[in-house]
Amino acid sequence: MILSRAEPRLVDNLRGTVSDAATPILEFFSHPAASFASLVEEVDAALDVHKENARLEEQNAQLRKWQSIAAQISRENEELRRMLHVVPDPESSFITARVISDSGGPFVRTVLINAGAQDNVRKGQAVITSEGLTGRVVSTGRHSARILLLTDLNSRIPVVVESSRERAVLAGNNTPNPRLEFLAVDARVVVGSRIVTSGQGGIFPPGLPVGIVSSVGEERALVQPYVNWDRLEYITVLDYILPGFLPETKRAGRIGELK
Repeated sequence: MILSRAEPRLVDNLRGTVSDAATPILEFFSHPAASFASLVEEVDAALDVHKENARLEEQNAQLRKWQSIAAQISRENEELRRMLHVVPDPESSFITARVISDSGGPFVRTVLINAGAQDNVRKGQAVITSEGLTGRVVSTGRHSARILLLTDLNSRIPVVVESSRERAVLAGNNTPNPRLEFLAVDARVVVGSRIVTSGQGGIFPPGLPVGIVSSVGEERALVQPYVNWDRLEYITVLDYILPGFLPETKRAGRIGELK
């Protein structure tokens, strides 16, 4: 107090000097929370980038692993084919024709098409649409052929239940829903099961879609064909011949001669 009264100017100068020296320190400690939060955010961001890089590296490693496994399986399959001498399924040629007549009477389910023997249409050939199996050729003229639909009473087609591989025969019954015959007693057939051709007999290629099981009873199962009979305008005749089998038109003739 005595110094303040004696030398007021000296005291003011001293206070100013002390304040100037303390300002940076006071300013630093005035924002400790903000500085710490900013530091934490930077550390978190760095950690997130590190974690993301680690995750991507692990994902790439997994993808490389599965790519290697797929390549190995492909090589093994190719090797097994060579070892087992697997014969590929024969390819089917085909001809598309137009339905020109419908004989859908109470006892017959057939249609006439505008393609015949001159177009290499032969008795027994399978007939399909874009939806599925339609029937088979039962007779031919030079420029026409008659198709027996799979719903006809005389139609019998070897089929298989796609899911369980149970074999059966699809028998026409002159109704929109042909039935499955010769099923095993313990056959696993349920409503909605897909039915496809089995390929037995060598006439129908295996795997042609036929329909789905529409009902299952104690002694029978009915099938709803995929084909829409009300829109049967164009059909496709398949020329499917298994190796070792000759079509009937080529069997006639002398020994050593094919016609």
